[in-house]
Amino acid sequence: MKVVLQNLTKIFPSRDKKSGKEVVAVNDFTFEIPDGKLIGLLGPSGCGKSTTLYMISGLQKPTSGKIFFGEDDVTELSTENRGIGLVFQNYALYPHMTVKQNILFPLENLKGADRLTKEEMLKRAHDAAALVQIDDLMDRKPNELSGGQQQRVAIARALVKMPRVLLLDEPLSNLDARLRLQTREEIRRIQKETGITTVFVTHDQEEAMSISDMIVVMKLGVLQQIGKPQDVYDDPVNLFVAKFLGTPPINVLEGEVKGGKVCIGGAAVAEAPGVADQPVYIGIRPEGFELDANGALECKLSNVEVMGRDVSIVSTHESSVNPVIRSIIDADYAIDREAETVRYNIKPHKLFVFNKETEERIYF
Repeated sequence: MKVVLQNLTKIFPSRDKKSGKEVVAVNDFTFEIPDGKLIGLLGPSGCGKSTTLYMISGLQKPTSGKIFFGEDDVTELSTENRGIGLVFQNYALYPHMTVKQNILFPLENLKGADRLTKEEMLKRAHDAAALVQIDDLMDRKPNELSGGQQQRVAIARALVKMPRVLLLDEPLSNLDARLRLQTREEIRRIQKETGITTVFVTHDQEEAMSISDMIVVMKLGVLQQIGKPQDVYDDPVNLFVAKFLGTPPINVLEGEVKGGKVCIGGAAVAEAPGVADQPVYIGIRPEGFELDANGALECKLSNVEVMGRDVSIVSTHESSVNPVIRSIIDADYAIDREAETVRYNIKPHKLFVFNKETEERIYF
């Protein structure tokens, strides 16, 4: 099911009666979610991603704009009539019910032509439980389950209605690191097997990039960039997107474009043909550094962290906006830990230049 968001805006009234200033949670959001794809809505807390999800679900009504499921305008349609499955961060399971009863609950509330026989409901419940691999836990209650198992029950309950669209609101936030990894892999497997159009809300860029077909990066209610995860990482449109994606985060330095060259502290580190002379921000991905005794960029060596297949070199530079510069180097390189400085050449495709005032990307 294709989902189209058309000029979607959500404004909340001000809680401060003195200022009376309204809060724009989502501002003129337009995006088409392709049929059968998993889309990651990504951004920091307060960026409007959950509000967008709740408008898609019908739990919140947009101030303006339209929502379409396929060719159907569902903007004014109630939540129960939209054909959505919704999984919350806190699972929202009924503690007095068994797993089977929790999964069956949405089906037992169907009315009219949608009403199923008891046998049909049981078959759907067992099929949904088998899909998320909890069919051997059907007689347990939520307090007898681990966090990961409870999350699977919540997903099964959302899937049992055979929804047109599956909505996941930070479904992994309450899980430990290992379970997060395992459950996100399960979510991707389930989405591929069912082919349901899925919207996955998270503030964790690693989660979004690892399982999404496309990611939507938001900031303060405004859409910043849409694209395949790797494309957005490799080609950020502004400094915010560049800083938000990547672990370790991108290194940001103050510099200038002078005479067609990108300069940091007077050292030319890259070519910038056709770009006017100006002060700029320079972003360099951690993997964009190449050790070279004669390299253009000289930094003061602080520490060398061995991570197995890679080595993380921590250094400083007077032009750096970040407290330190972190570069990821192949462990095969011999590094003099006693040296006072380290020199690098910069890989051109891992270096980005941004306007100092607008923080928009300068392309060359």
